[in-house]
Amino acid sequence: MNSSMAASSHRITLGPLVAAIDQGTSSTRFLVFNSKTAELLSHHQVEIKQSFPKEGWVEEDPKEILQSVYECMERTCEKLMQLNIDISNIKAIGVTNQRETTLVWDKETGEPLYNAIVWLDLRTQSTVERLINKTPGRNKNHLRHKTGLPISTYFSAVKLRWLMDNVDEVHKAVVSHHAMFGTVDSWLIWCLTGGKSGGVHCTDVTNASRTMLFNIHTMAWDPELCKYFGIPMEILPRVRSSSEIYGLMKSGALSGIPISGCLGDQSAALVGQMCFQDGQAKNTYGTGCFLLRNTGSKPVMSDHGLLTTVAYKLGRDKPACYALEGSVAIAGAVVRWLQDNLGIICSSEELEKLAASVGTSYGCYFVPAFSGLYAPYWEPSARGIICGLTQFTNKRHLAFAALEAVCFQTREILDAMNQDSGIPLTQLQVDGGMTSNKLLMQLQADILCIPVVKPSMPETTALGAAMAAGAAEGVSVWSLNPEDLSDVTSEKFDPQINPEESEFRYARWKKAVEKAMNWETTQPAVNGNGKPSIFSSIPLGFYIIGSMLMLIGAKYITGQD
Repeated sequence: MNSSMAASSHRITLGPLVAAIDQGTSSTRFLVFNSKTAELLSHHQVEIKQSFPKEGWVEEDPKEILQSVYECMERTCEKLMQLNIDISNIKAIGVTNQRETTLVWDKETGEPLYNAIVWLDLRTQSTVERLINKTPGRNKNHLRHKTGLPISTYFSAVKLRWLMDNVDEVHKAVVSHHAMFGTVDSWLIWCLTGGKSGGVHCTDVTNASRTMLFNIHTMAWDPELCKYFGIPMEILPRVRSSSEIYGLMKSGALSGIPISGCLGDQSAALVGQMCFQDGQAKNTYGTGCFLLRNTGSKPVMSDHGLLTTVAYKLGRDKPACYALEGSVAIAGAVVRWLQDNLGIICSSEELEKLAASVGTSYGCYFVPAFSGLYAPYWEPSARGIICGLTQFTNKRHLAFAALEAVCFQTREILDAMNQDSGIPLTQLQVDGGMTSNKLLMQLQADILCIPVVKPSMPETTALGAAMAAGAAEGVSVWSLNPEDLSDVTSEKFDPQINPEESEFRYARWKKAVEKAMNWETTQPAVNGNGKPSIFSSIPLGFYIIGSMLMLIGAKYITGQD
């Protein structure tokens, strides 16, 4: 009897709970927080399978993404019940998601019309080149004044254009007015609020600002941008604030609970790190690496290759806040590559051990430009290289070079951000899966020459979505007033090498980046007559020359007989 009374009193003291769906590139999580203390009470995680149908293509199955959300919700609710926590105390659900990843589905059947094209997919490179070539002066920044973004394979509009041009089912659905477009947040909210039976087709300002179809000044879809990409506005979701009730859950144990928060993952991390003041910044280490600096209520345009993006709008009647962002395509993805493609490690923990066992790359530099280079270069033709190899180099040095690569890329975007703002950051707040690697965090402090500060609760992305959901009008169980925000305990990494050594290593890295540039192009090489040459493709050239030599050799051998 006493234990049940204790359990029931424990339930009462917890107060209102808020949940978050965190749908990332490599996994889905569902997490439940105490709205009064920001304590993480329980969570569940499911990995997402990525497919690579062709070189540079990255896809995920929209149904698998949705199923992973349901699975994470069910498992987390089971864990809460085992902890004697009443799930009826969950008052709201927030959604945070991998941004730019593009889906099209049929609103009549609810079926996806193609796999989700993931943000770092490169299939649209020729589309991007064609679009840039039709701009005055072939300027990739032609739309930046409205979007804050360069024309790049990264953003949703070019992926949507590719789907409309190359997938019959998508083309037909658009023509017959059955198509719905959305990023992952839109797909999940539509499905969870009823799908084909009255599901809510919406997105929030942060996700909309990553499509290249959204005007970040008017805070609305832009007819001229839609016309530029040839995209009908009727297929776009309605744009809402990041914190309001969009609709109610329609099935499962949490049926009837409002979905009331929505933020792209990097904006969610900015909120979760409590970066509400102009000048505050955070860096998230996930599949990619994303440094965001709050610039307040005015969008600041970068002169150094950064993006201008919407940071958040925490309520229908609240002002929008903006951020400067430095985006790096490959961070945690390099660990997966070393594991899955090269097989030199079995886990991310093993990478840290390997790298720590040598403590140096021994002059080896690794530029993981698998999807071209993002900020500050925006160079889709770059490709990954490993240079500075000697007979002495082994897998331990390569492991160290891979970790250093993440740090050097962060240094590049931090330098750009400091130049744009004119006020250098004195420390870097960090979060994301890779921050559990202590060697990486120390390396980062050494390469930046400033302290790196990591919160002891690393799930700041999910926390940000939960905060937005709990603070929404009609829910109001989470206060975002500065005096009400809970103190965050953290771990600090101070630089331990002298700045001269740091600068020397960074200069070598910059040299390696130069070597990675202009590697790939979709334009065929031409011969002296201005016509494409069969020898413009090196593999094809070798094949033809090899075949000719074999024929000559065969003739010579038969002549000998």
